Amino acid sequence: MRGQDDQQLGVFSYVSPEQRIPHDHPIRQLRVMADEALRELKPRFSRLYAKSGRPSIAPERLLRALLLQVLYSVRSERMLMEQLDYSLLFRWFVGLNMDDPIWDVTVFTKNRQRLLAGNIADAFFAAVLKQARQRNLLSDEHFTVDGTLLEAWAGQKSFRHVDDDRQPPTTGTGEGSNPTVNFHREKRNNQTHCSTTDPDAMLSRKSRGSGAVLAYRGHLLTENRNGLVVSTLTTRAYGSAERDAALLMAEGLPGTHRVTLGADKGYDAHDFIAELRHMEITPHIAQNDTNRRSAVDERTTRHTGYQVSQRKRKRIEEVFGWMKSIGLLRKLRHRGLERVSWMFTFAAAAYNLVRIRNLIRSAPQRQCA
Repeated sequence: MRGQDDQQLGVFSYVSPEQRIPHDHPIRQLRVMADEALRELKPRFSRLYAKSGRPSIAPERLLRALLLQVLYSVRSERMLMEQLDYSLLFRWFVGLNMDDPIWDVTVFTKNRQRLLAGNIADAFFAAVLKQARQRNLLSDEHFTVDGTLLEAWAGQKSFRHVDDDRQPPTTGTGEGSNPTVNFHREKRNNQTHCSTTDPDAMLSRKSRGSGAVLAYRGHLLTENRNGLVVSTLTTRAYGSAERDAALLMAEGLPGTHRVTLGADKGYDAHDFIAELRHMEITPHIAQNDTNRRSAVDERTTRHTGYQVSQRKRKRIEEVFGWMKSIGLLRKLRHRGLERVSWMFTFAAAAYNLVRIRNLIRSAPQRQCA
């Protein structure tokens, strides 16, 4: 018998959002781990808010919403509020009931500075990493470091000479906020020019032959057992940023015994290798012997562990790929080093949550194998 296409909607619903979400949905385990991390942040949240006054939106709900934005690649907070309005899955994850009103998008704008001042991203990242350590998923001996270029939210036209009297002339009839600018034969560099849109962004290129863009540098330190991120750092995109950041992150490596640090050919510099050895860190750096003698000698390369590190270190590229394709970092949406660093660390925490969930779910299969 053919069913009827009636459009009359029910007035009441007796099914809660908790019942709507399948018990085997992968986001359920993420919610459990996220709630566990947020519980550790409660004392920090209490210090950020006044003791009296009108109650604000719970910061735990704001962070869960931002976590959804990263996990589902929602490209703007305005679109996030739109999806939160009609998506039962989003409402359940954030902690909203069916009839709860949706916040105005300016809620994130007003609370962002408070979250920045409290270093909430770093604290959330540390709480997630603590769960991985409790599950014995982290290595305390072998690590990998690398950096990537994060394209800033600023156009080439905003990169102008610091001297206002030496601006390139406009051509054609384009006027207003987006005129046509002639940069022909003008030498532009970070010493003489600065972006008027994002002053912290610097002109940089990924490799020789590629175009230069206004960007930041995002740096990660991962452990080699499961490829989890153990440290993050965001810097301006100057020449030696990757090696400087690697040394800063290496100072915080856990354990009291000697550890290894893998990296690509870009880190094969005599000063960098010497500093690692001074820190009692074995440099498992890929040899760059194309045009000069490599700083990594046979006392390191002759060991089988060096070859293992060369295979393991490539897993850090998987993290960068996830953060750019899923975590909305291919093109930055925020300006200023502080905000970019906050989002970079928060995206790394989201990656760790997904990675921990996958490792937990595959544990029985790996044991049987």
